[in-house]
Amino acid sequence: MKSARAPRRPAPPPVPAPVRSTPAHHGAPGALRRALSHQLRAYAFLIGGLICFALFSWYPAIRAVIIAFQKYTPGSAPEWVGTANFTQVFHDPEFGAAWRNTLTFTVIALLVGFAVPFLMALVLNELRHARSFFRVVVYLPVMIPPVVSALLWKWFYDPGAGLANEALRFLHLPTSNWTNGADTALFSLVAVATWANMGGTVLIYLAALQGIPGELYEAAELDGATIWQRVRHVTVPQTRFIILMLMLLQIIATMQVFTEPFVITGGGPENSTVTILYLIYKYAFLYNDFGGACALSVLLLIVLSLFSALYLWLTRTDD
Repeated sequence: MKSARAPRRPAPPPVPAPVRSTPAHHGAPGALRRALSHQLRAYAFLIGGLICFALFSWYPAIRAVIIAFQKYTPGSAPEWVGTANFTQVFHDPEFGAAWRNTLTFTVIALLVGFAVPFLMALVLNELRHARSFFRVVVYLPVMIPPVVSALLWKWFYDPGAGLANEALRFLHLPTSNWTNGADTALFSLVAVATWANMGGTVLIYLAALQGIPGELYEAAELDGATIWQRVRHVTVPQTRFIILMLMLLQIIATMQVFTEPFVITGGGPENSTVTILYLIYKYAFLYNDFGGACALSVLLLIVLSLFSALYLWLTRTDD
């Protein structure tokens, strides 16, 4: 007869080993050293670029603001004159003409430089063959040095044996003075600037167009929308942010136009192509008045800063 066994008691749970409490600040030095090591390593890679940026961007900008309030000519000690340089440039007859030409150039270049690249991007987006070839052709002017491009157009616009007038004579059309006429010079420079800089804009528009879902166009076609209606109600709304950003960047860039007036027209004829940047060049290197040149630079900086602030506000991202 088997004896009854007593029920086995469950084993007691293992007692965890006591954990020594470490002060919160004990590991802080090590973590701080590691964080500093990572930061220093990152800044070590950036130090070269930061030094170059400080020497060639920040320092000249700060120095220009200081010189704007000084009488500064090469070979003489700077003399503090307050706002006299600003008063001088405000009373310069070329000041009003320079701002008027700059704003006119910006408005015309904005209208032409927006419409032409956008239309070219639409055409390239519809191509089915040789798309890569035409992209290279459109972008080719951007790869040409600006001075070389301006010299080519200067020969093209020559009123005597220039290719533009030769083509008009061949078509039995009246010729033009192009950059030699006060009423046509600025428009001629707009054409040069648009041709030289539209390649990058076309590619950006093309990338934006290719990001539009094809279902939207298919739905529009099923609804019987024409090409113009598809562009108006599908393409433009889907790319409005890119359009706005490029318009702001183009305003900032065209208000700094210098190469075309300097190389092609020299600010003429009759100051019809003098821009703010070209007037700054004249003050600094023709008049040896660096105070006046810096005063003009500060005024241009203020105007461009407003557009830059608008650009940053529109492109901000919420965390």
